[in-house]
Amino acid sequence: MAGDLFKAFKEPVFVTRPVLPDLKQYTARLEQIWESKWLTNQWHQHEMLEDRLAGTLKVPLLSLFNNGTTALMLACKSLRITGEVITTPFTFPATPHVLTWNNVKPLFCDIHPVTMNIDAEKIESMITSQTTAILGVHVFGTPCEVKKIQEVADLYGLKVIYDAAHAFGVEIDGVGIGNFGDITMFSFHATKLFHTAEGGALTFKDPLLKNRLNLLKNFGIKGEEEVVMPGINGKMNELQAALGLTILDIYEEERRKRKVLVQKYRQGLKDVQGITCLQEFSGIEGSFQYFCVRINEEAFGKSRDYVYEELKKYNIYTRKYFYPLCSQYNYYGHLPSASLSNLPVARRVVKEILTLPLYGELSGGDVEAICEILIHLGRGKL
Repeated sequence: MAGDLFKAFKEPVFVTRPVLPDLKQYTARLEQIWESKWLTNQWHQHEMLEDRLAGTLKVPLLSLFNNGTTALMLACKSLRITGEVITTPFTFPATPHVLTWNNVKPLFCDIHPVTMNIDAEKIESMITSQTTAILGVHVFGTPCEVKKIQEVADLYGLKVIYDAAHAFGVEIDGVGIGNFGDITMFSFHATKLFHTAEGGALTFKDPLLKNRLNLLKNFGIKGEEEVVMPGINGKMNELQAALGLTILDIYEEERRKRKVLVQKYRQGLKDVQGITCLQEFSGIEGSFQYFCVRINEEAFGKSRDYVYEELKKYNIYTRKYFYPLCSQYNYYGHLPSASLSNLPVARRVVKEILTLPLYGELSGGDVEAICEILIHLGRGKL
C-alpha cells in the first residue's frame, strides 16, 4: 500500500511538463509583433525561427508548419507519394494517419527488438509493385538504421520519409538527424523538448521542395491572383514562432538538466532485474526528450500495467507509450500487415514499455524516489 515504505509525492509528477520561458522575454517578442501588426503569413518571427532552427538542427533547408501532423501530411504530398508505404506500427497515430489522408495504404513492418524502430532487415520482403516509400520513426530519439534503409530505398527507387517527432537535436556522428532520407518531420507540440505550443517543421536537401511546400501550406497561392495547386492552411503564425524563438534561448539548458536526470535514472535502475533502460549507442547524440524503460514481467515479478497503475498511488503518472500499436486500431486491424504473425516483436514490446517522468524542473531527489518505488514494486515488496 502507498505510504507503507514511501510517501506519495505531494503534487502530481507527470510524464513531462512543458518548457516555459521567462514571460517577460516572450512579452518582448509579442511587443515586436504588436508593432508590426503582422500576425501570420510568414513574417519576421517566422523567418528568424526558420533560420535559427536550420542552424540548431544542422540542416540545409527547413520549412515551418502549424503542427507536425500537417507537416508530415504535406511531406507525403510534396513527394507525390502514392500506393503503399512501409512503416512501423509502434508509433503515434499521426504516422499512419497522414498516409491515409493521402489515400496511401500503410504496410506495417515489425520492429527491431532493441531500438524498437522499424526493422531495416525486414523492409525489403514487404516491398510490392505498389510501394513508393518507406516511412521510418526515430522512436524515443534513437535513430533508425538510416544507411540500410537508404540502400533498400535506392535499390527499389523508393522515397524515404522520417518522423523525427522525438528526435530534436539528435545527431549521428555529428550529422543532424534531419539530413537523412528525402524529408524529415519534427514536431513542436507542447510536450516536446523544444516546442512552439503547437507546431512542426520539415527538413530536406532539395531546393525545389521549399517552394512546393510553401505553396502547399498556403492554399497553393503563388501570387495575389494566381493559385497553382490545391494547398491547405498549414502555416505557423507569428505568436508560435515568437514562443519558439524564446524557448530556443533556453533549450540547451533544459536539455542539459534532462541529461543529468537520465543518467541518474540509469544509475538507479541499472541492477534491477526485469527493468531495462533503452540502450545508448556510440556516436549518437540523444534528444533527452523522454526516458523509457522496458519491464519484463517474468523477471521483474510484476507486469508493466501493474506498475503503471501502482505508481499512480504515489502521484506518479507514467505513460504506456505507444499502446496500443497502430496496427491494433479498428481502422487498420483488417490489413494483412497488421496480423499477429507479422508483428511478433512489436506485440511484445508494446506490453513492456513505460515512459517515466522527465523534465528539467524534476529534481535529482525526485528521480531517486521514483527509482526506489519502482525497485520495491517488484516481487510485491510494496
